[in-house]
Amino acid sequence: MNLQNDPQSFALMKFGIGQPVPRSEDPMLVRGEGCYTDDVKLAGEAYAVMVRSRVPHGIIKRIDTSAARKMPGVLGVYTGADLVGYGPLKCIVPFKNRDGTPMRQPPRPALPSDKVRFVGDPIAFVVAETLLQAKDAAEAVEVEIESLPAVIRPQEAARPGAPLIHDEAPGNVALDYHYGDSEQVTAAFAKAAHITRLELVNSRVVVNTMEPRAAIGVYDAASGRFTLHAPSQGVFGLRSHMADILKVEPKQLRMLTGHVGGSFGMKSGPFPEYICVLHAARALGRPVKWTDERSGSFISDSHGRDHELTAELALDADGTFLAVRITNFGNMGGYLSHVAPMPSTLNIVKNVQNVYRTPLIEVSTKCVFTNTSHVSAYRGAGRPEGNYYMERLVDAAAAEMGIDRLALRRRNQIKPREIPIKMASGSNYDSGDFPGLLKHALEAADVKGFARRKRESRKRGKARGLGVGSFLEVTAPPSKEMGGIRFEADGAVTIITGTLDYGQGHAAPFAQVLSEKLGVPFERIRLLQADSDELLAGGGTGGSKSIMHSGTAIVEASAKVIEQGKQIASHVLEASAADIEFAQGRFVIAGTDRAIGIMELAERLRAGLKLPEGMPSTLDVRHVSDGPGASTYPNGCHVCEVELDPDTGVIEVVKYVSVNDFGTVINPLIVEGQLHGGVIQGIGQALMEMTVYDGDGQLLTGSFMDYALPRAGDSPEVAVVNHPVPTKTNVLGVKGCGEAGCAGSLTAVMNAIVNALSEFGIRHMDMPATPYRVWRAIQDARAAHAA
Repeated sequence: MNLQNDPQSFALMKFGIGQPVPRSEDPMLVRGEGCYTDDVKLAGEAYAVMVRSRVPHGIIKRIDTSAARKMPGVLGVYTGADLVGYGPLKCIVPFKNRDGTPMRQPPRPALPSDKVRFVGDPIAFVVAETLLQAKDAAEAVEVEIESLPAVIRPQEAARPGAPLIHDEAPGNVALDYHYGDSEQVTAAFAKAAHITRLELVNSRVVVNTMEPRAAIGVYDAASGRFTLHAPSQGVFGLRSHMADILKVEPKQLRMLTGHVGGSFGMKSGPFPEYICVLHAARALGRPVKWTDERSGSFISDSHGRDHELTAELALDADGTFLAVRITNFGNMGGYLSHVAPMPSTLNIVKNVQNVYRTPLIEVSTKCVFTNTSHVSAYRGAGRPEGNYYMERLVDAAAAEMGIDRLALRRRNQIKPREIPIKMASGSNYDSGDFPGLLKHALEAADVKGFARRKRESRKRGKARGLGVGSFLEVTAPPSKEMGGIRFEADGAVTIITGTLDYGQGHAAPFAQVLSEKLGVPFERIRLLQADSDELLAGGGTGGSKSIMHSGTAIVEASAKVIEQGKQIASHVLEASAADIEFAQGRFVIAGTDRAIGIMELAERLRAGLKLPEGMPSTLDVRHVSDGPGASTYPNGCHVCEVELDPDTGVIEVVKYVSVNDFGTVINPLIVEGQLHGGVIQGIGQALMEMTVYDGDGQLLTGSFMDYALPRAGDSPEVAVVNHPVPTKTNVLGVKGCGEAGCAGSLTAVMNAIVNALSEFGIRHMDMPATPYRVWRAIQDARAAHAA
């Protein structure tokens, strides 16, 4: 084929599925032309500042706003008493306790009037003409709080006699979760030839998105309609949740999201500030803007992770897995956030089995309130954790039983011939080549050459460790998603769908799918996701599902466009609709060269093409898809090498290779970028990110002076290799990739660190492996050996 004479085929080769097309939005963003929530300027907008508790636990005795109200420029000062007409912020996952009773969900008002439950709990807000005036007035609000004893760690909070945080939650337990057959699991452990047991801490992280949270509230008195501008992970769902709190119909609220500077799960649900700005906008009759500052973000954003657990693996004499058991305490913080219980409960069940035949699983988790910032989803939301727990158990079991750790993995991996397979978690693996992927990863990482590299490191006084981390994630379940396609007056084509790009780069891969299915020129495709008025449905972005859900909706909508187009083209070409075929962007009369392109047909329609009665009058489609057939199971194997300086405890990641199965890869360039980001976030949690509260509940690591994030110098070259085995559960054969980097890196990096420390007799280390903690562990191990 001469591609120069076939521009459509050439375009598909450049912009079709599988091509490394750069992100469409990047030129605008790097020029500084993005529009984030704080960039939105509305006529007459006022500015809000929150007044937050400096006490982690206490009874609110008095809030005196009189001085603040008299200050220059102040338009209003509001407390919980002003917001009594609104509903509480809710957790949306309806878990039940092991005895079948509903989990305990104490109400969380936007502004509490009775107690404060963590440092940063909002208790009032001020609105003024300028931001500085609002800040000055906020400092003049006098708050009297009677301090109560605070409790920080979940295991301590669950003990008898611990300070009670919510009267509605005796023992501070929100949820006593259980999965599995205890009797069968106990029997499996009783007959096991070997049991590996690890006490693990999944350390708390502060999300620290580049863009802080922000919100602008608008109220139109004539229509009685609210508009909320705020960063989110999906406007359709957030509109519903906000409408529920406001006690209005969803149609009375318009939700708008501009560009979003990261979320990682944190911005998915309502926050108190959103209620506050909407209330003030209605009360004052003008837009009200609030933008957080970094110091406020540290204490008011939801945090991530934070589990304390015992992980156990039962094996027979040959090293075959019999059962895995997790006994967990999940820290919920001061309130039950949007999806707070899920990471430490159901998502552990679904992901702890990893790529291994694991006949029995038991997960017992107490989700516990503490006097800390509330905890919710953070990149992976239990998926990285579940895989991490299993991979640490596998390495520890191999060391204890004297079995090569790679041989132990191979022995228990599910083979391709065993797939499809029903897992003990209830998942149904439909595709995968786990042994082949492991082999591919070991070769790509040159594991055979590790011994030589280890000797070279030793000559320089460094210990070197190799870590292997297999992972398999279960993506979010199917849900309805919009697939709208609109042919615009200016010749563009707009995709309308209810996922939301908050850094993923949706525009290019979604356009690649549409371009391949309809032959629409890539450069003329736009993406609309962030206006709730345009959506019929929308599941938002989260759980590594966007390409499965929006991709499926786009494919189905494209089929509807083609069906409508065939009818219209039959009139234009003077043929029967049954004789019209569609290929590479053209409607063709079968067996002839008579044809019309889809873009030309759209242009004819815009020009007023007269059509017979009963024939579709447009190519536009507003379709709601039921979603893919099931969750998908992206998986991979990451191999990491670290160098450790025993004299300082400093660890450097010196080599990193990832081989991944994401099914059909729509855009390898964007997949590689997603992997890079996830791997670096995992390295951050593994090596340096440490959230510390003192015994009184004060956050000691509340700024970047004390809380370390990975920088460019901490980031290794990350090799990304695709080993695709397309899934059978969606029309594109795709699997998610957004959270996989974290799942692979937590396991590979920590296994590499423990491998390096093993020469000092150290069996385990919890995250984060900071220089001091590593140095201290080595000194303690040396002292114990000397004794």
